[in-house]
Amino acid sequence: MKLFKTPQILLAALAGIALTIALTVSANNADSTMSVSAEQNEPYKKAYFAGGCFWCVESNYEKLDGVIEVISGYSGGKIKNPGYSQVASGTTEHVEAVEVIYDPDKISYNELLTELWYLIDPTDATGSFVDRGKHYRSVIFYTDEEEKSLAEQAINELVQSGRYAKPIATEVTKFTAFYKAEDYHQDYYKKNPIRYKYYRFRSGRDQYLKKLWGDDLHKKAAKKATDAKTMVSAPVTYTKGTYMKPDDEALKKKLTELQYKVTQKEGTERPFQNEYWDNKKPGIYVDIVSGEPLFSSTDKYDSKTGWPSFYQPIEPIALTEKTDKHLFYSRTEVRSKQADSHLGHVFPDGPKPTGLRYCINSASLQFVPQAELVEQGYEKYVNLFEDLKK
Repeated sequence: MKLFKTPQILLAALAGIALTIALTVSANNADSTMSVSAEQNEPYKKAYFAGGCFWCVESNYEKLDGVIEVISGYSGGKIKNPGYSQVASGTTEHVEAVEVIYDPDKISYNELLTELWYLIDPTDATGSFVDRGKHYRSVIFYTDEEEKSLAEQAINELVQSGRYAKPIATEVTKFTAFYKAEDYHQDYYKKNPIRYKYYRFRSGRDQYLKKLWGDDLHKKAAKKATDAKTMVSAPVTYTKGTYMKPDDEALKKKLTELQYKVTQKEGTERPFQNEYWDNKKPGIYVDIVSGEPLFSSTDKYDSKTGWPSFYQPIEPIALTEKTDKHLFYSRTEVRSKQADSHLGHVFPDGPKPTGLRYCINSASLQFVPQAELVEQGYEKYVNLFEDLKK
């Protein structure tokens, strides 16, 4: 070790070391101050609620003016980063919850609390509508004492209103952590609108809320429709040119005589003597001409007519309709959107939830089994075959 030769040199060195330490501490303090300041200037806040199926809770909150984003996930349990199957098993103590990111200058925490009552049954401690189990119960997760006080006050006002015959079971619990759910659960109501609407109807949620709130719910829905500015889901569209109709010569080579007659000449095949009338396998049905998706086996039912029957198309834009006057009375013909293939007819005598019967010729369809959806380029429909009961 080299020794300093004079006291002056030693003092100078010590002074330099002291200056370095001082600058380092100052810089660290400055970084810390900047970090705190940045957090304090964050314009948005987060709130956490559970109200049964998070698809429905997310959908409702995202339509509110002032809500920036809603994320589906899990909260209230003891293990980190749980998966859906773990939460659904009821062994993790988590509930299906949402993280609501909102602008407090546009919507208050109290308004978020009020929204919760319009989408749940707060008297149910063991589930939510069709979904049973503690992981579907309703919970308000508070992040500070102010939120706790507001939540307790909101519940007290709900009790005092006399609207409910049963005790309020919604829990008020201190927030600890939130874990984002799998990607396929995010914005489910936008990515799978038909499936979501069917699930929501089947769950009994909307029927219960309509009966409970009556005109108040209608007024609220009208206000939300007026206030919502940016949270309108984009319509489903097909990329131009994705599903092409071959020319007539190519069609005659590709199709059987019956398939050509049905799709191009508006023919009809024999009932009970066609390929798919009693097909019960999971999968989707596409246009035999262009390959565009038309129907799902999840919407197929036995109409006793001898033709494949569905109560709704796979997408709202999948079909076009026209009046058919070939018989002595008018019928509504249905055709594929892209290739304009004749498919069959739609009648108003189908089952719930639509009350429609799409009576379709097997000869106009090609069946894609569930196991081959990804392989054949229909991966966007894989989620149709997840268990509705979650």
